[in-house]
Amino acid sequence: MSVSSEEPIKLDPEISLEVDRLTGSTREQLIKYLAESAVRLKTVEEKLHHAQLENRYLRELLRLARIEKYGPGSEKLSDEQLALLELEPGVSQAEVQAESERAQLKLPLRKAPQPAKHPGRQELPAHLPRVEKIIACTPEQCICSQCGKGKELIGYETSEQLDIEPAKHFVLVTKREKRACRRCEEQGVVAAALPARIIPKSLVSDRLIIDTVVNKYCDHLPLYRQSAMLERETGLEISRVTLCGWVMAVGELLMPIVGAMRQELLSGGYIQADETPVDVQSERTKGKNHQAYLWQYGRPGGSVVLDFQLDRSGQGPRQFLGDFDGILQSDGYAGYGKVGGRNLVHAGCWAHARRYFFQALQLGGKDLVAVGIVAQIDKLFELEAGAKAGGLGAAERLELRGQKAQPIVEGLKSRIELARASALPRSALGKACDYALGRWGQLRRFLDYGQIELSNNLAENAIRPVAIGRRNWLHVGSERAGPRVAAILSVVETCRRRHISIRHYLSSVLPGLAEFPAKRVSELTPDNWARDQS
Repeated sequence: MSVSSEEPIKLDPEISLEVDRLTGSTREQLIKYLAESAVRLKTVEEKLHHAQLENRYLRELLRLARIEKYGPGSEKLSDEQLALLELEPGVSQAEVQAESERAQLKLPLRKAPQPAKHPGRQELPAHLPRVEKIIACTPEQCICSQCGKGKELIGYETSEQLDIEPAKHFVLVTKREKRACRRCEEQGVVAAALPARIIPKSLVSDRLIIDTVVNKYCDHLPLYRQSAMLERETGLEISRVTLCGWVMAVGELLMPIVGAMRQELLSGGYIQADETPVDVQSERTKGKNHQAYLWQYGRPGGSVVLDFQLDRSGQGPRQFLGDFDGILQSDGYAGYGKVGGRNLVHAGCWAHARRYFFQALQLGGKDLVAVGIVAQIDKLFELEAGAKAGGLGAAERLELRGQKAQPIVEGLKSRIELARASALPRSALGKACDYALGRWGQLRRFLDYGQIELSNNLAENAIRPVAIGRRNWLHVGSERAGPRVAAILSVVETCRRRHISIRHYLSSVLPGLAEFPAKRVSELTPDNWARDQS
């Protein structure tokens, strides 16, 4: 083992004095031995540190495997509690949930919210129609017990309850007048024009078709259940295949409108994007579903467009965005890397960055480094929440961020760089640091543009109904059905975000849409339609 002569050994003063008293070869041998011992000690310390980091990484993997085994409720349990669950092979999800509620993971990340005062009895919506029900007094209450004469009505004790009238199916009989001139038979017979319908000559009305679409894509009710419900309520057997035909017809009609919505979106300067997998029946994968993707593009407070693609490659966003030169905010997925025009600006998502550090916190226990980083990110979100509550515009938010957010961001970078230097690359903390530092330019972009949101959560919220719905309707029936389903979901989510009644909108635009001039279809987008209604 070689010893560097450039790094002299630092000895205790008393030991150094004793060494100086030695002479000749004995002194040289002792110095050499001490130097070699120092090198060996340093090597052992490095190995110990590496072993500790590797041990921590393996514990993270073990904890992650146990959380996946016992379900989301187990995230709140300590490593010791998870280890005890391993000794009980028959433990149920309910028992895990009960145990997690007894032992919450307490972290000093945010200030505990102050208990709010009870707002009192909730007011029922004023726009709902009121149906009065008058309860009369009994005959005995109408007669005065003292004088025996009748009491006068002086008012009412009033209370309100939200009520429901169950859906009532009936047969709508449409009679069109036929008229003829008895004196001029050669003029023939004329009849009142047939009103436009969604599906001409359909056995069911437009309202039932719209109800089927809303039930499936707003309330996630699969078609086979709706078919069974119709048979139970009406005695009429309408197959799932027929209901699917109605849905596909609606999707086909909505596709031109969604195309106009895409143009509206691209004409703006800011888009948030995200994607989610969806299974589709396809000949590409015999015997199992093919995993396709729904790519979501939206503007905060504006339209949302979902684009169906058979894979997760960058070809989908490249095709959709074209030469878009505005701001694109995403979670940092590589598929968004080479899209849009030359001047496109990429913005990152702080919610994703926080999520990785919080996962490291859950897996690593009381990791003070991760706690500090998460707490600082939370300060950014608190600052943004205050700006929104104050109704600040883009310019005012930008000024506020420069004053208060920028110092936090600069401090965060230093913290993350220090954490990365001491973390194993494959550990949860190491991966969190790599994610943040690798996208740092995109994450700090909100300091340059006041309109950029701190996170991409609105985009995630837009595709959350897809994640909920696919648990019920399982998959898309075919590759051809994918774009139609995406069109329906685009309109449904846009109406939800814009507070537009989806039933009212569909009832207004769908009948006669097939004959509507293509050049004017942009008039029917939810935004333009709502503007015309006001």
